[in-house]
Amino acid sequence: MGSRQRAVMSLSLLPETANEYKQIANTDRKTASGLFGDMLSFYKREKLQKEYRALQDYGASRTRALNISEAEIERLILQGR
Repeated sequence: MGSRQRAVMSLSLLPETANEYKQIANTDRKTASGLFGDMLSFYKREKLQKEYRALQDYGASRTRALNISEAEIERLILQGR
């Protein structure tokens, strides 16, 4: 089994926030590091979903502006391949 490399980080929190963080970690039976990793993964996933929705909105607005139907979109995509 290989060992994982770690980087030690420090951050400052308000005492109430630190206590809440510890309570969440304890409730979820996670270490502080494990909870932080979960939070970072959640943040990255949410960020990707937000970018995806923005691209969908952009595409939808462009198709409306160009008056392109869904069938035409599929045809254009297949034609471009």
